[in-house]
Amino acid sequence: MADEAKKKTKRPTAEKRIIQADKKRMRNRIFKSRVKSAMKTFKNAIEEKNQEHISTGLNEVYSLMDKGVKLGIFKRNKAARTKRQYAAMAAS
Repeated sequence: MADEAKKKTKRPTAEKRIIQADKKRMRNRIFKSRVKSAMKTFKNAIEEKNQEHISTGLNEVYSLMDKGVKLGIFKRNKAARTKRQYAAMAAS
């Protein structure tokens, strides 16, 4: 009986995976929010026709999309499509 009390109880694998999934879900939500904010800032710069903000905003969108692919949040083709669309917006 004393041996059973001394043993540490480990968390079952299923509970651990649920906790890990929740952490990953929150990390992904935060990252996607950052991407959406960068996109919104870029679009506002286009409306204002501020060339300096357009170039910095485009660089930020590129950077975040590439990081998202690296982290597995976005698929490679989605990032490529988004970057192409935003580059076309900046060019026009």
